[in-house]
Amino acid sequence: MNISRRRFLSGAAVGCGAVTVLGPAALAASKPKKEKKEEAAPSLVTSKSKFHLGIVTYNIAKDWDIETIIKNCAAAKIEGVELRATHKHGVEVGLSKEQRAEVKKRFAGSPVKLVSLGSAFDFHTPDQAKLRKDIEATKEYLALAQDVGATGIKVRPNALPKEVPEEQTLEQIGKSLRELGDCAAGLGLQVRLEIHGGETSRVPRCKKIMDYANHPQVGLCWNSNQTDLQDGGFDANFDLVKDKIFTVHMRDLCLEEYPFRKLLTRLGESGFSGYTFAEIPESTDPVRVLKYYRGLWLAYQGLL
Repeated sequence: MNISRRRFLSGAAVGCGAVTVLGPAALAASKPKKEKKEEAAPSLVTSKSKFHLGIVTYNIAKDWDIETIIKNCAAAKIEGVELRATHKHGVEVGLSKEQRAEVKKRFAGSPVKLVSLGSAFDFHTPDQAKLRKDIEATKEYLALAQDVGATGIKVRPNALPKEVPEEQTLEQIGKSLRELGDCAAGLGLQVRLEIHGGETSRVPRCKKIMDYANHPQVGLCWNSNQTDLQDGGFDANFDLVKDKIFTVHMRDLCLEEYPFRKLLTRLGESGFSGYTFAEIPESTDPVRVLKYYRGLWLAYQGLL
């Protein structure tokens, strides 16, 4: 049967019209619906801590570059970092002026504060030539800290040489720190002596070092050692140096061998307002671990 041209075009128009009308509806139905964005649950943290939580890159972040440090710390609400020397972040004295400025810029433009550079310098050696070399190298490290925007550096005692009277070594360490304190003062920085070493981690010995240093820019990094429980116990040791605690290193807060809740309580009572750094082992799920760490840190302060 022959179909007239007019009737053919009319039918075609109706057909196209049907497609035109149904097409948008069909397309709309085929598009995935936008998921409703879930609002974050309100935080039950009752108030701000009197101090701040950070991490030491030794060891949980030893293989992280700066970008990863900032990203992971921000995700876990970690406020600051101490960059331990020799780690992947590469913040070392060999950096050029431009590279130092870039490190400073990257932290300044992030929610994570570069608080400290952690060195392995110590000043107990009987070799006076080596001692002088180490002091001068530490001054270079102080200059690096200023250039990258840190507020200070960490150093440490590490031993008591058997061939030298103990008091002489403590005095030598203290006087070395006094010289470094003068350098730090000119740069607006602090020198923080980690309570460290098999024999020098005893708090009364570090108190003597502080007495010999006798400098406002030189203080201690409380290190949460088991030796804090000796020499009269935790409270006696804490009271001995509480006015000279500039920063704090903490191990895993779940360790039942150390009074971490008491440490945080005493820090709050003492007026401490600085950084408490998690110095913990590496993990295959570091952000989750740091979130748990922060949760326990808050809970021990009665804030969660």
